[in-house]
Amino acid sequence: MVSTVGGRAEISPRVRHSGAVTDITSPANPRVKWLQSLRKRSHRDAEQVTVVEGYAECSVALRSGATPSLLAFCPELVGPPDTGDGRPELVDRAHAAGAEIVTLGTAAFGRASYRESPDGWLLVVATPGRPLADLRVSATPLLLVAEAVEKPGNLGAMLRTADAAGVDAVVSADPVTDWGNPNVVRASKATVFTVPVAAATTDETLGWLHDHGVRIVIARPDASGSVYDSDLTGPLAVVVGAEHAGLTTAWSAAAAEPVSIPMHGSIDSLNVATSAAIILYEALRQRRHPRG
Repeated sequence: MVSTVGGRAEISPRVRHSGAVTDITSPANPRVKWLQSLRKRSHRDAEQVTVVEGYAECSVALRSGATPSLLAFCPELVGPPDTGDGRPELVDRAHAAGAEIVTLGTAAFGRASYRESPDGWLLVVATPGRPLADLRVSATPLLLVAEAVEKPGNLGAMLRTADAAGVDAVVSADPVTDWGNPNVVRASKATVFTVPVAAATTDETLGWLHDHGVRIVIARPDASGSVYDSDLTGPLAVVVGAEHAGLTTAWSAAAAEPVSIPMHGSIDSLNVATSAAIILYEALRQRRHPRG
């Protein structure tokens, strides 16, 4: 889409180019304003895209097969090129995947960035996630379900654990934060693109688990059974709840098995991401070393 402003032809920030790199220096440029707008969920949802920031995170997203529409980088911040032809290797990978390439001046990049100390890389990609019905899991899946978890940092930390533990998928039940939240992407180190993720209501999630024959364990600090004494093998979903409210009663009504993490100090619970990590790794240990 091309419009004329003050006698000058301007290209909509949503239109992709092919070929030459676009150079932008002004913080008031429409593309910079568009990148800024993607901090808001309503804009991300409307365009079904999100922003990945940081060289390492952009690399992970591209390697995982995320669909890029734009790569913006700041030559003054990224340092010397890492390929012999004078162009950073990440630029070549993004271009090969169909992304428009844009260079931003320092002031323009500072306006687009959401980090305090940016390294000069921004990637716009399709929003991660798929419908629950489209999840494909193994015959004995290990799943993580996070119900109404609010903090992007906690969701991101759980995704990093899920990636490291080889979890089949992570489901956000009754989601409060979207998978495309840039802070989820950042906290997850872009593993939101490497682990299959979905979002659904709690009722839909319970129905899907039942239909797929997946047993449910729920993390509860008042549970009588320790996670270390529970059988965490076979098709299993580990379910954790919101930071303050915990899990809704729907899970207990579904005959889920409550498990607790032994606590020997003055507090009765751990951070939700820490709890998820402990239970998932105990499940992984049991699967690798079955009880005789």
